[in-house]
Amino acid sequence: MHIEAGVVAGAKMLLSYGTAAGVLGMTAKLAVENIKENGAISLALKSIIATIIVFCCFEVLPHYPIGVSEVHLILGTTIFLIFGIAPAAIGLATGLLVQGLFFAQFDLPQYGINVTTLLASMLILNEASKRIIPTGVAYKDITYSQMLKMSIVWEGAIVSWVAFWAIYGQGFAAENLSAIASFGGAYMSVVLIEPLVDLAVLAAVKAMNSNDCNILFDKRLNNCKVSV
Repeated sequence: MHIEAGVVAGAKMLLSYGTAAGVLGMTAKLAVENIKENGAISLALKSIIATIIVFCCFEVLPHYPIGVSEVHLILGTTIFLIFGIAPAAIGLATGLLVQGLFFAQFDLPQYGINVTTLLASMLILNEASKRIIPTGVAYKDITYSQMLKMSIVWEGAIVSWVAFWAIYGQGFAAENLSAIASFGGAYMSVVLIEPLVDLAVLAAVKAMNSNDCNILFDKRLNNCKVSV
């Protein structure tokens, strides 16, 4: 989902600064709410782990430039289910920044575009999850069909945002639309993999057979009863 350099350029980059400020502001609001509910230490630990996972997805796992962007297995639904919306959003923003600062400086000018794509998609996933997963159902107990729906929402949101930035930057030329279609088709194939990863992780959580809260996990993961 890293938009290629030059797709959006010049004065058009100003929009990305505004959208980035908006999604980062929403993330800060969610972080404050999370601290009130779970404490600062819990948020910090979950965010650090989420950042490490995101960084590994960006820099260690295979990623391929296709069309206007790159295809990554980001595991957005995984970190959302395990750590919650605020740590997941912080992990995405921080992991992307660390990669840009130390390993892919050529991506830094597009940070506003890429962080908007990730965080806006995560916020959309958060809202969709409220409709997909019934109230009171622990995340560890969700079904494959629910997991698949969440993955489609997550991947679909990313593809939609990348398409928006590409059209915003380069217009409706046939070559640009073809590059968008190539990226979208390749990226949506990740939907075949991510639900299986998520279900494997959730199965491991279920095997722990615990309804207690854990400082490292989101409370909804187990619908835990006691804070520790």
